[in-house]
Amino acid sequence: MTDAPILVFDSGVGGLTVLREARVLMPDRRFVYVADDAGFPYGNWEEEALKDRLVALFGALIDTHAPLACVIACNTASTLALDVLRQNYPSMRFVGTVPAIKPAAERTRSGLVSVLATPGTVKRQYTQDLIRAWGARCEVTLHGSVALAGLAEQYMRGGFIDESAVLAEIRPCFIEKGERRTDIIVLACTHYPFLANRMRKTAPWPVDWLDPAEAIARQVARVVADSGNRSMSGDFDPAVFTSGDPDHATRRIVHGFGLRTE
Repeated sequence: MTDAPILVFDSGVGGLTVLREARVLMPDRRFVYVADDAGFPYGNWEEEALKDRLVALFGALIDTHAPLACVIACNTASTLALDVLRQNYPSMRFVGTVPAIKPAAERTRSGLVSVLATPGTVKRQYTQDLIRAWGARCEVTLHGSVALAGLAEQYMRGGFIDESAVLAEIRPCFIEKGERRTDIIVLACTHYPFLANRMRKTAPWPVDWLDPAEAIARQVARVVADSGNRSMSGDFDPAVFTSGDPDHATRRIVHGFGLRTE
């Protein structure tokens, strides 16, 4: 039996969507949630600087927490640094988050699929390679939203959001070609599922919003399947913020997910 945690990492609170699904599948596991709020938003970073930050940050996190595995619950960080993290820390098991283009391509009936992501994820070669590998039989529209991750954080903290702002960010994903319309939108940022209800409400027409959190959690469960479980103690798992000083609203959010801030 091991007491080592699974580390779930994101730039903000978006990775809580993955943590939620992971706990459903692995109720006897310990977790530590890490939010790089000091670096948020990642879209403002130059690629090499962000990559260096992630490599250094994960070195410190692995030394401190000695996790069973590290879940990078962030498309931007995964598409940029997953390979280099595996190279730098070969003994650690990493599970990344990449756009769910394969399942979207398999499910679409209209052949029109959109990927709603951050600008960084949209421009990554990793994303282009996924489209080339799995999206050949459909037409994939990539839309990089500058504001949506921040809107999700705002919504989580305050419970209110300007729905017209949400519509402005998602509208480019809705494509019409003759009688065909976009029928699947891939949510390629873990922040976005927090706005799913607002997206459905403001969408020009109904679509299938593809949230990868459950699939990521299943992969994590497979990766750590050979490790022992813990006995449930009732203690809250820790949430670590790189700023060292999350605000009251953020503390309230993570507490609602069964986490205690350190």
